[in-house]
Amino acid sequence: MPSTERRLPGFLSEVEAWISAAALALMVLVPLAEMAMRPFNGPGIDNAAALVQHLGLVLAMFGAVAAERHGHLATLGSDFGSNFAGPKLLQAITRGSAALICGQLAYAAARFVASEMEAPSVLAYGLPVWVVQASMPLGFALLGIKLGSRCSTRLGLRELAAIGLPLVGAGLSWAFDGRALPLFPGVLGLIVLLLLGTPIFAVLGALALALFWTDGLPLASVPISQYQITVNPSLPALPLFTLAGLLLARTGAAGRLGQVCLALFGSGPRGAVLAAAVLCSVFTAFTGGSGVTILALGGLLLPLLRQSGYEEQRGIGLVTSASALGVLLAPSVPMILVAILVKVPIQQMFLAGLLPALVMVASLLLFGGYLRGTAGGGGARPPIAASLWAAKWELAAPVVAVGSMLSGLATPTEAAALTAAYAIATTAFAHRELGFVKLGRALMDCAQIIGGVMLILGMALALTNYLIDAGIPDRAVEWVPGVIPNRWLFLLALCAFLWVAAALMEIYAAIVVLVPLLLPLARYYGLEPLHFGILFLAAMELGFLCPPAGMNIYFASAMFGKPLAQVAKAVAPAMGAIFLGTLLVALVPGLSTWLPGLLGVSGGLTV
Repeated sequence: MPSTERRLPGFLSEVEAWISAAALALMVLVPLAEMAMRPFNGPGIDNAAALVQHLGLVLAMFGAVAAERHGHLATLGSDFGSNFAGPKLLQAITRGSAALICGQLAYAAARFVASEMEAPSVLAYGLPVWVVQASMPLGFALLGIKLGSRCSTRLGLRELAAIGLPLVGAGLSWAFDGRALPLFPGVLGLIVLLLLGTPIFAVLGALALALFWTDGLPLASVPISQYQITVNPSLPALPLFTLAGLLLARTGAAGRLGQVCLALFGSGPRGAVLAAAVLCSVFTAFTGGSGVTILALGGLLLPLLRQSGYEEQRGIGLVTSASALGVLLAPSVPMILVAILVKVPIQQMFLAGLLPALVMVASLLLFGGYLRGTAGGGGARPPIAASLWAAKWELAAPVVAVGSMLSGLATPTEAAALTAAYAIATTAFAHRELGFVKLGRALMDCAQIIGGVMLILGMALALTNYLIDAGIPDRAVEWVPGVIPNRWLFLLALCAFLWVAAALMEIYAAIVVLVPLLLPLARYYGLEPLHFGILFLAAMELGFLCPPAGMNIYFASAMFGKPLAQVAKAVAPAMGAIFLGTLLVALVPGLSTWLPGLLGVSGGLTV
């Protein structure tokens, strides 16, 4: 961290984290206030839905700046660059190029805001929308300054890079905006930067800028996509469910739920394996990140498995791989995002994922061999009634999250806010495990996670919008049927393609880029959007375990203190098992469509 930051008072040194945390807190409070006032038929909060959505924009931009400060901006996770350069030179190249790109994005975002100022609209209580939109050029500029300051530790040179690189990027955008430029050299350079460890959002953003540049189109199209995805009516559910999951993961909830699992499944090796698989899947669904699950539960579950007599290597493989399976369970953040993109009600998507999630967990345990040799052993089970009573508040959390939506009492965003408030209330008052300091830290950490993710989503959507405007999905629908003659071969080819894509792309970028491109093709072959969405998510689970983009193996290596190669070897059986589970989900569409059809659940995506 630069010395100028170290000299600031604690509050000022993390002002962007406090701003993003305050925005997240308001995102919890506004929907709750709206729900409370609804029975009285009063005016409610002025334009509450749009207000919450634009708070999400503030959260995303300032949360991303905070994420950069703490080194939480996602990279490919490759060691490629270390073969060619030392760590200082490598950081100068990757952070310097990202600072340059942020300068370009700040210029493009400023152009977008300037156009909005020409015909301003009011958000709420007289506040112009452009005032909130101004967080985009400000956020990109701050990111560029902070990334530039990482290029050197030498006084003077560090400040020069922090100010100069974003300014150079903005100058390049100003000079060439609207002019056609050659694409091929830039794409090659971006591939190299990605492999060296440049933040993923910067590479995607630069690629989108390059594509719009090539056709002489306005660069403001890129920040427009960032704005569109961030203020989508259903997007506020992402940070709110993530906040609830973080609060549960950082208190005693994991231990209480672990006791329930041991009481139900037994305390021997088999019971410990089942408990680990269930707990990891459930926590990933709530936290929105399998890496968070490994960090939160790894220290609890691996000793539990070892104490039951389970082999450590297999235990590492189980915890690492089971943490990838929660994306098919409500209220998973990737599931919400896929529901938005395939235009399926979130309620339906939540129900559609239930049976495939069970299939994937069963495939992992059976085909992965994690249940082999686990019969017998173990001591007395914890008392079932006492364990259930101790964990009653945690067990009710999914009922609050999903039940409020299915009953029609709450929209997706209101249900997410209600779940976050429930997690705060139960951990603070029922268990007395949450104080103001821990709550503030959870708000800031959640903002960092979501900020980094939203940057990737916005840049990926800009890339997707360009490809759709270029007619790529239509061309695929015309070409692919001539090569793949029937639905079953298409399903196999789709699974193979998604497995490769999952290994090479970060999951959120893969969802935003690939779902809109592949959906028309899936419809051509008769796949329902619901089935396609669930199949896509199932295939993406493999990507958490497969390098170079498989973040679970990197988190597990750090958490368990084991070499990366050892962790990769431990999850190899799980990769084959998830492969087979995905095939079952692909070839048996009823696994995804039967339950929503049986219950007749429908609903919109409005806030």
